[in-house]
Amino acid sequence: MSRSFNFSAGPAALPTPVLEQAQAELLDYKGTGTSVMEMSHRGKVFLELAAEVERDLRELMGIPSNYKVLFLQGGGKGEFSIVPLNLLRGHTSADYVDTGHWSVQAIKEARKYGGVNVAACAADKNYTYVPLEATWKTDPNAAYRHICTNETIQGVEYFWMPECADGVPLVADMSSHILSRPVDVSKFGCIYGGAQKNIGPSGLTVVIVREDLLGGAHPLTPSVFDYTQQAASEWMLNTPPTFAVYLAGLTFKWLKQQGGLAGIEKVNVQKASLLYATIDASEGFYRNGVAIADRSRMNVPFFLRDESLNQAFLDGAAAAGMSGLKGHKAIGGMRASIYNAVPLAAVEVLVAYMRDFQTRHG
Repeated sequence: MSRSFNFSAGPAALPTPVLEQAQAELLDYKGTGTSVMEMSHRGKVFLELAAEVERDLRELMGIPSNYKVLFLQGGGKGEFSIVPLNLLRGHTSADYVDTGHWSVQAIKEARKYGGVNVAACAADKNYTYVPLEATWKTDPNAAYRHICTNETIQGVEYFWMPECADGVPLVADMSSHILSRPVDVSKFGCIYGGAQKNIGPSGLTVVIVREDLLGGAHPLTPSVFDYTQQAASEWMLNTPPTFAVYLAGLTFKWLKQQGGLAGIEKVNVQKASLLYATIDASEGFYRNGVAIADRSRMNVPFFLRDESLNQAFLDGAAAAGMSGLKGHKAIGGMRASIYNAVPLAAVEVLVAYMRDFQTRHG
């Protein structure tokens, strides 16, 4: 059976070499006679694996020593509640910048635990841009300032990072573009993300939090979601998603083989440039309304001029060996998610199909 070119937004494509290694080690991990799924998370073998996974992530992202790395559960959406529970720390409110669907969801959850100051909102242009920091109406007394650095549904990405000159800690949901390019971790108080885009399978959540922000979690914070308790136990307070951690570790090794984040960024730029160029050259047959400077490299939504052709487009794509191209129900249309594990060859097949489809139906 041949594998399809998978453009799903998440759970998303994993690198084929990662899947092949996991397959080879499924029944017997390093001569133990057991699968990683079967072994104790407190045993010597898994603890060594876990330490190596964390070291590789620290190396890839250049994570400073004064940051804790936590491999947790709950997903990015769970963090929408976990962040304010941990980081309000006695403050009455936090700043949030609204750039799309996931920002809206984060704001909704945060309001359950304190006040939210929406410092900027891109709804005025249907979430097609990132408001410049100079336009934000921030609160210097905010507990933290939250951004979603890549909106998976609208296809909007930050290619600059706020300075937060007033010293308010910057918190970022990076679920859908973490590890796609280098990021200066030291600019953030906390970075979090669900793994199911660029890291591994669903069920794992990565949190990177600066040590000075630990302590002071709300008293009702569940212990398994208390950053301080999880950091003290080296994220072994409860049973972590062991197989997902293992697969994340394989993905980190694969990324290092690609030249690290600088290396994978070059490929991601090439893929996104090819796809956007095809859309822009179609004379309106396909369109993407996101401001050019803010177009996501990871999630490319596009729409057919004649939406009655949508199903024909999807059916033809499936017949050509492509999957996951249907747009999110919130906005419709199409969406190609071209995460790290989606090869350039997949995008080349997609754009060739798009050109042929336009020729036949334009």
